[in-house]
Amino acid sequence: MARKKTDTDDDCPCGSAAEFSECCGRFLIGGEIPQTAELLMRSRYCGFLIRDEAYLLATWHPRARPSRVRLDENQRWLGLSIRATEAGGVDDVSGTVEFVARYKIHGKGHRLHEISRFEKIDNRWYYLDGQHL
Repeated sequence: MARKKTDTDDDCPCGSAAEFSECCGRFLIGGEIPQTAELLMRSRYCGFLIRDEAYLLATWHPRARPSRVRLDENQRWLGLSIRATEAGGVDDVSGTVEFVARYKIHGKGHRLHEISRFEKIDNRWYYLDGQHL
């Protein structure tokens, strides 16, 4: 599946109000490593938006990583709202991020409300799993 292009001067789709190149683009394109669970969550949202399967797999916890990511060409991501975070900071080894991501499929609106769990291995954050709310 082809990766969708994002203009690096545009506002970051994660909702941070920063330019993509200064926000999630640093991780998706620039090779930097997110230092908190929330930054990883935001960058993974952008990874889904631009259909970057390699990034999504690389940031999935090795214990839970699927063999591939199933991305729907008809799914259009509309926005991300971070509701709460617990731990997941620079000095933590685990944390959670509660978020709501809005999307449309064939013109019909949907919401993904989840509490995601993250773990740090060798100073790098990984998405472990999530509980849908």
